[in-house]
Amino acid sequence: MSLTDPLTVTISGVPITVPRTGVEDDKSEYRSGDGNVTMVFSHLYDQGRGDRTRRMARIDTRKIAADWAKPSENVEVSMAVYTVFDLPLAGYDPAEAKAVWDGFIALLTASSSAMVVKLLGGES
Repeated sequence: MSLTDPLTVTISGVPITVPRTGVEDDKSEYRSGDGNVTMVFSHLYDQGRGDRTRRMARIDTRKIAADWAKPSENVEVSMAVYTVFDLPLAGYDPAEAKAVWDGFIALLTASSSAMVVKLLGGES
């Protein structure tokens, strides 16, 4: 089953349309028209012991910014944010896994995402 196409992600108040650009058996890739935003949704079924499944959602962004070493020059920089659900084959149904996700996201986004701001500031 595939996700909707295209997807829209809003960054800094700007909605960005991200159409599907690639499909494999257990992976779909979406890319904005300018190539500055890429999203990947994938599933990895453990080939080793065979007792785990990993489901990932990832966003990569890129932009042009001043070079930190030579501020008069511009360079391309990029970043990524991703979430991986690392699940046993049995024991957590989708509703239970989503409940863990909901609690985690609520913690991270409470008080204007204060925990994320602290994490990005180097706190642990």
